[in-house]
Amino acid sequence: MSKYYNIKELLDDCEKRDLVKGTPYVAILSYEEWCNDMESYDFGIDLDLSIIDIHNTKAEVNYDSLTGNFLIPDRSKLGEEESKFAFALDEKGIVFIDESGKALSIIEEIKRTKRWKSPSLERFLYDFLEGIIRGDLLVIEKYEKELNQIEDVIESGNTDISLDRVNEIRGEIRELSVHYEQLIDLTQELEENENNFFNEKNVRYFRNFLNRLARHNDMINALKDYTVQVKDLYHTQLDVKQNRIMTLLTVVTTVFMPLTLITGWYGMNFKYMPELEMRYSYLVVILVCLTIAIGSLVFFKKKKWL
Repeated sequence: MSKYYNIKELLDDCEKRDLVKGTPYVAILSYEEWCNDMESYDFGIDLDLSIIDIHNTKAEVNYDSLTGNFLIPDRSKLGEEESKFAFALDEKGIVFIDESGKALSIIEEIKRTKRWKSPSLERFLYDFLEGIIRGDLLVIEKYEKELNQIEDVIESGNTDISLDRVNEIRGEIRELSVHYEQLIDLTQELEENENNFFNEKNVRYFRNFLNRLARHNDMINALKDYTVQVKDLYHTQLDVKQNRIMTLLTVVTTVFMPLTLITGWYGMNFKYMPELEMRYSYLVVILVCLTIAIGSLVFFKKKKWL
């Protein structure tokens, strides 16, 4: 599984014996290959690098090396699948300990698409980090469009939809946000250049990546706020709908209150109620009731309560 590259104008695929002294290199090893051959790289690592117990993306400065982990969420299955691998580097080059194949896929993409005027380990690391977030703008745009569609449905007055998808999007966005924050911490370790592994003029690559990552993180945080706004809009529309129902019930109750009074009054059937003997009493009561009902509806309509 092991792969080796010299960092030249292009990434030069080679065998370990063909690595050029004085030229920065990239190596990809399985965990077993790393355990068997780690002494030959002379990294001066105090602790064992494990690809099993990886829970985040981080970098740690050692006495004579810089080591760390990558935990990369699958953008198509956020919250479900992740790629994890470890790395160790010094001024001579970088070794990835990877069983997932993720590091190899990023490096092969760099090999196909990148050609450097001033090749260096720093420039390779910049392109490798860029490879991790490549395509994320499309992912962010997809979430934004989906939230826009949900917002349009809610604004149309449809409150029968479920907010489960909004909650899912919020969870996926939160995972990306944590990933970006960890990448920022890792890149800051590279930028600090505590062991002077990097050429000072090339540290700008890490600053450039930090700036780009910060913009991505800002967009993700804005999307998190957007999910809250969509949920608030849903609850607002739900309240409006409930208020309309309550208004309608109040109007109906108000219209029928005087009618109920009239029917209750004449339903007492006292012997000496003069209206009971009048020829047109029934018709008069009907007309009075209709007048009250229609007059009340006209009044409510004029006041825009209906």
